[in-house]
Amino acid sequence: IEAEVQRRKQLIHQSVERKAIISKCYKRKHPEVYILQDSFLAPDFLEIVRYCTSSDAHLHGLLRYIESFSDKRIYRLPVFTEEFCQAFMDELENFEQSDMPKGRPNTMNNYGVLLNELGMDETFITPLREKYLQPITALLYPDLGGACLDSHKAFVVKYSLHEDLDLSSHYDNAEVTLNVSLGKDFTEGNLYFGDFSQDPTPMPKYIEIEHVGAQGLLHRGGQIHGALPIASGERWNLIIWMRSSAIRNQLCPMCNKKPELVEAEGFGDGFTETLQDDVPETVNLCSLW
Repeated sequence: IEAEVQRRKQLIHQSVERKAIISKCYKRKHPEVYILQDSFLAPDFLEIVRYCTSSDAHLHGLLRYIESFSDKRIYRLPVFTEEFCQAFMDELENFEQSDMPKGRPNTMNNYGVLLNELGMDETFITPLREKYLQPITALLYPDLGGACLDSHKAFVVKYSLHEDLDLSSHYDNAEVTLNVSLGKDFTEGNLYFGDFSQDPTPMPKYIEIEHVGAQGLLHRGGQIHGALPIASGERWNLIIWMRSSAIRNQLCPMCNKKPELVEAEGFGDGFTETLQDDVPETVNLCSLW
């Protein structure tokens, strides 16, 4: 266990070093996309947020605005404008083609970008989570800390014929996940969803859901899911793992045990030692990378 602790600490230090180099040396192509603006967000998404922040908002009212899938608590909703998605992908491709150091999202995705290293956490992802997504998740996932999602891990993954084609079954190190299809042109590659990891059945029922450009899927982090192979083209997806320390401090979502923690920089894995704001975030020893 000690060796794994040291390995993960080293990963965090390497990420901090990469972020510093990128901040100093990388020339942004679209600097405007780094600061969240209402104009980036789909008008229908803003309408959903307005409803969820109203005094009489409730779950059944919200469900009139979004698409629901089966009984698995998976929901589709518009998120961004197509214009923003195009500019964002252009920025990501510019970064990919640069000589900057690059960390990859996890051991399952070999192609993609960690958005905290690109400098998008404080000015884009955090306000998106706090101001826009949390009012929605508070109604959809109150039992998973949807009203108190206090940290995240955000990254973009890329699928193409000569790189990553698909993604095998897994569940996320998150209470709630947002998966937005940014583009580009592609065929096949549907997402599939099975059981909730903490409530498996002997014969799980799977459903397939198509990607819709600029729209996102909200689902429980513990929902077992994967991506089928694409048949042609290229696809980029924005993934935000949203975490609630109030929930995961009680039980690690990856091993279903009381978490054992060590201090980490930044959000870590979303655990905290106490409810005090000045306590450093911590990293989970048993979560998957």
